[in-house]
Amino acid sequence: MNSPERNLTHEQFISTAIDAINTEKAALALLTEQIDDRFAQACDIILACQGRVVVTGMGKSGLIGRKIAATFASTGTPSFFMHPGEAGHGDLGMLVKGDVLLAISNSGESDEIKMLLPVVKHLNIPLISISRDKRGMLPHAADIILTLGKSQEACPLNLAPTSSTTATLALGDALAVALVHARNFTSEDFALSHPAGALGRQLLTRVEDLMHTKTEELPLINQQAPLQEALFIMSAGRLGMTVVTDDEKKVVGIFTDGDLRRGLEKGIDLQTPMRELMVSSPRRISKSMRASDALSVMNENAISQLLIIDDDQRLEAIITVHDLLQAGVK
Repeated sequence: MNSPERNLTHEQFISTAIDAINTEKAALALLTEQIDDRFAQACDIILACQGRVVVTGMGKSGLIGRKIAATFASTGTPSFFMHPGEAGHGDLGMLVKGDVLLAISNSGESDEIKMLLPVVKHLNIPLISISRDKRGMLPHAADIILTLGKSQEACPLNLAPTSSTTATLALGDALAVALVHARNFTSEDFALSHPAGALGRQLLTRVEDLMHTKTEELPLINQQAPLQEALFIMSAGRLGMTVVTDDEKKVVGIFTDGDLRRGLEKGIDLQTPMRELMVSSPRRISKSMRASDALSVMNENAISQLLIIDDDQRLEAIITVHDLLQAGVK
């Protein structure tokens, strides 16, 4: 029978929230006391794994397990989640020799996981358990027993998994972080599994992926040509600039919209040759540079374009700040 609703004041809501958080903090403090050589042994087993770390758990433990598996997979440890109920009806075929099974059950008595253990042992798959303590069917069957400590749940009935799931999640994160250090996992490695995210674009996108390269479309003008001619080339190129070259097509300078505005303010003549107006020694970069680094160069020098010049000092490509921002580079 449902109890009648109890109206709480704002102060009581806030007090209840703080109590819940403090209870979960206590569970995390208790967890730190459980980190010992068993944790290091679990890391050794995972590092030696030739297959995948298969994470399983039922109910709330399963939800936390999904997150742990996702964190492993994105930080260099191949992993996936296997639902223990579905595993008993065919999905156990996901588990093969060479894998490691990480099984989560706060009580250590999950019936769904218990049904899987004979097959796990038959396949000689290392079993790492996460539970409240060392009691229960699951810890007894495990090769490595990781424990959370018997903490109070934040639920006022001490029933709903709250503190225990927070501690489990923290333990999974601790394993993942330790493995990141052990594998010397880098930000570039991380980006390879996150190509669609902002970090992936920042770390994986190179200048050569975005630069303008078609020779017939690159705005070039001879240093002897007058400003009037440069204006037509700048307008046609639509890059807000033109590259100035000598008679051998070697780059000697650059002339931008900003240079034009400053020149018009001084009353320059349209017949002025470009050698008198250009900026010599324009900024250049390598096409293999990260696009994000190219953007930093632009910001640091308050410019909107960069040149890619080959070994013969001829223009190979151009990249602009608009190209970078349009691609989502930050």
